[in-house]
Amino acid sequence: MSDIKSIVSIVIPHWNNIDILSECLQSISSTEFPDVEIIVVDNASSDHSVQWVKSNYPNIKLIENDKNHGYAGGCNIGADSASGEYLIFLNNDTVQEKNWVSSLVDTMKSNPEVAALQPKILNYYDRNIFDYAGGSGGHMDIYCFPFARGRLFSYQENDKGQYDNKEKCFWASGTCIMVRKDLFRKAGGFDETFFAHMEEIDLCWRLYAMGFKVWADPNAIVYHKNALTLPMYTHKKYYLNHRNSLLMLFSNYSIYNIFVIGIPRIILEIVACFYSMLMLDWKHLTAILRGLFWIVTHPQVIIRKRNKFSKIRKLRDKNIMKNMMQFSIVIKYYLLKKRTYLDILSK
Repeated sequence: MSDIKSIVSIVIPHWNNIDILSECLQSISSTEFPDVEIIVVDNASSDHSVQWVKSNYPNIKLIENDKNHGYAGGCNIGADSASGEYLIFLNNDTVQEKNWVSSLVDTMKSNPEVAALQPKILNYYDRNIFDYAGGSGGHMDIYCFPFARGRLFSYQENDKGQYDNKEKCFWASGTCIMVRKDLFRKAGGFDETFFAHMEEIDLCWRLYAMGFKVWADPNAIVYHKNALTLPMYTHKKYYLNHRNSLLMLFSNYSIYNIFVIGIPRIILEIVACFYSMLMLDWKHLTAILRGLFWIVTHPQVIIRKRNKFSKIRKLRDKNIMKNMMQFSIVIKYYLLKKRTYLDILSK
């Protein structure tokens, strides 16, 4: 499918479920772009995925891991073997429109300040609504609560073309994110401490700190089945979301902002605990407490991450934070009942 001169390398981390990988690879085979290489990184699947890829797609570059390195680790391993100028990290539970790669490449080439970007991501099962994981460009408030154009918390909007403009965002979804390979390496790749969830937000934060930008290109469209590898509303998913969000906050902000922003964030975590208790949502409650406990007991990880961040940082917090929402999305959504991205921008 490609040679060592490939301009785009598509890296697909995979763990079990041959059926979804099969549909993804079949869709990629219809992509209207002349020069791509496909790298499947198998995270020690137990369902004969490796044998299936070898038999059905012998020209694909297959990497066989001896354990599950998660999304972050799998992507990093794939990136090390990639020959493309641009990397696309793609979930295996996606299908794509035929022009998706060409549109992303055109956007990258048109603006050298763009380090990463994502397509418009719609739900696979209902293609009229934005997918939970990324919508039409990811955003985040200063308290490290992420949301997207087309998705606020669990509310997913219908796609009526309201977010079809290319524009700057804060993070590009790991469901499908294109990154310049040289900048991906300079930024240090995905932080494998995250394992899964929000590692792409952390990467984009570092890219902004390096002086670059992240965009969304809705002309490229990907459909996502969402949460097949790690189902929604599980203890593990809740835990990773809370822990990883706090990990970013305490690792990427200046010491001053750790106190100014971190204290209100911890208060919000405590409120979430009481709310979970009232709702008898023990999975969510224990996940929040587990996340807080991890942060308290792993200062060495945070210090090490802060040191790495400081080495690549070119912009101060105040310049990076201009790309974040200055209000609390939690208050806007739960107290003021704002349900769409356009609503939260209105006064």
